Amino acid sequence: MTVTRAIGTACNSIIVIIVRALALSRIHPNVLTFIGLVINGFGAYLLARGTFVWAGVVIISAALFDMVDGRVARETKQVTAFGAFFDSVIDRYSDLVLLMGLLIYYASIERFFYIILTAVVMLGSVMVSYTRARAESLIPKCKVGFMERPERMVLLIIGALFGRMAQVLWVLAVLANITVAHRMLYTWQATRAIDAAAMAAARESGEAAAAYQGHNSNSAAERQII
Repeated sequence: MTVTRAIGTACNSIIVIIVRALALSRIHPNVLTFIGLVINGFGAYLLARGTFVWAGVVIISAALFDMVDGRVARETKQVTAFGAFFDSVIDRYSDLVLLMGLLIYYASIERFFYIILTAVVMLGSVMVSYTRARAESLIPKCKVGFMERPERMVLLIIGALFGRMAQVLWVLAVLANITVAHRMLYTWQATRAIDAAAMAAARESGEAAAAYQGHNSNSAAERQII
């Protein structure tokens, strides 16, 4: 077994224990989701104050709730359509509240360029989620692209813990918006195929209707001659 796999197995074992304990406590999964948002709010406060290392620790603890809420829902058989919707909405709030903390921090130290860069990251983060949701109302799946929420959270944690937030923001700004462009291209290609199939079906249906109408006209004419 590799070191990476051993670490993954150990972490998963810990998460399983936490999930079982939470399931026994009968806490509702939506409450866990909301607690994660509250913790991220505190993380945003620490980011706004510039205490990045502690903010990274807090974001890690919030990520723990994000990892276990779905598992607790499955363990306690409380998986619902609204639960999935609620989780998705709270995730967006969590993403944006952390970035708002960074906006406040950069505004407080008068780094105008990084205010703009953080705003670009906010746009990319929202649009990565929106393009997938909108695309999947038209096509079965649209999970292409690299910079989804777990990757964004890991990068924010790395930036906070190791004092590399400026570099992380550049990576997020570029890759998140590349992911949006990738999903737009993928959806365009997929919908072109759907539209082509629909047009072909409509054309065949029209030809069949025209042939049927022509046959009826010929039959009527024959009856008149008789």
